[in-house]
Order: sequence, then structure tokens, then C-alpha cells
Amino acid sequence: MSKQQVNQIMLLISVVEYGKASKLMKSLDNMNIRMHIQSLGFGTAPTEMMDIFGLGTKDKDILFSFATEEAVKNFAADFADNFARNSQYGGIVFVIKLSAINRIAAEIITRHQQEIKGVDADMKSEHKHNLIMITVNQGYVNEVMQTAKRAGATGGTVIKGRLAEIENFKEIANIEVEEEREIILIMAPADTSATIMEEVNREFGIKTEAKGILCSIPIETAYKI
Repeated sequence: MSKQQVNQIMLLISVVEYGKASKLMKSLDNMNIRMHIQSLGFGTAPTEMMDIFGLGTKDKDILFSFATEEAVKNFAADFADNFARNSQYGGIVFVIKLSAINRIAAEIITRHQQEIKGVDADMKSEHKHNLIMITVNQGYVNEVMQTAKRAGATGGTVIKGRLAEIENFKEIANIEVEEEREIILIMAPADTSATIMEEVNREFGIKTEAKGILCSIPIETAYKI
């Protein structure tokens, strides 16, 4: 398990009009952002709010893309320089810093860098909670949650998705992965997040039949509602 420095691996979350994720992925691929998990969503904003922000239809493609900080900076610069071209997806994209990710996933994401900084560094976070995102092959959700609960998790949320660009796993790590995935989201205290990730990665990591990819996202503030 590789505990990345906070500024090493970033997560881009894109919410775009239904059917436009494939086109966005091609654009991101050209900027060395090549690991994507795609899911479906349904917007809940009132029509007038969607019109104001230019968000188009309520059906949405949701794209989770992993990238190095350098690639994200290049993406931001390209977006600023080519705003008209990059604002054609009818949605939004936002960037989150990760606090941890498993090692093989990190190697695939950073494979075009000359020097990988932060690999195997201690996970450090001033946040009180993290959002742990675990994506595995279908059929492993219950087992993953049992392991996570033994390590301190209290519950989780599951959504369906698909892993794009799966050929990268074969090319870089000689690993066969399934395209159809299940994504488990767990909110956990920062002092137990590392243990949960270690235990889940040990039993369901990318070298197992579950082919798990794990990352941890610092949460600024959480409220019980």
C-alpha cells in the first residue's frame, strides 16, 4: 500500500451531459490523464438553476479521473487557453487532493513522470475525516464491507460504474481487470482510515481476484443531517 503525499495524486470529478464522458476521456487522455471510472447520475437541480449554469439535461455522466499534480496543472492551463473548446460538455469538473492510494494504481497513474515523488511516504492529513473510495470487480461488496467494518468502518454507500482504459493495467502492471465495477464510498475518522485501507487492500487489492483500487480523500467538514 502506497501512502502518497497529499500533493502527489489528484482526483478530477467531472459531471457532464449524458453521452459526453467518452469525448471528455479522449481529451483527458491527450493530457496524460488516463485512469477513469465512469458512472451514471441524475441531476436534481431545478430547471432554472440548470439553465443559469448551463448544465443542460438532468441525465449525467460522472467521471472519476486520477492524475498527477503536473497533469492537472497542464489540464488547467489548457482549459484557460481553450475555454470555448473545453466548455462543450454541459457540466462541471472539480479537483480534489488525495491523501492515499494503493501502490500499483499510483504507478500506473505516474508512469509518464521521470521521477515519482511521495511514493511510500507517510499519509499526513490535518482533516478529521476521510472519504475512502474503493472500486472492485462485481460481487465483492459484502466481503469488502465486512473487512472494512472489522478495521473500524461503520458503513458505506455503493454505486455502479465501469473502469475505462483497462488496457493500461495489462500494459503497465500485467494485470487483467474487468470493466464493470462496483464503487464503495466509506466516510471514516482520519485516525482509522489508514487501517481500513490497509486491511481492504491486503484482502481485495489490485493483485487479488477483486482487483481493488483504493484512494482516500480528505473531508473538509462533515455534518450529520
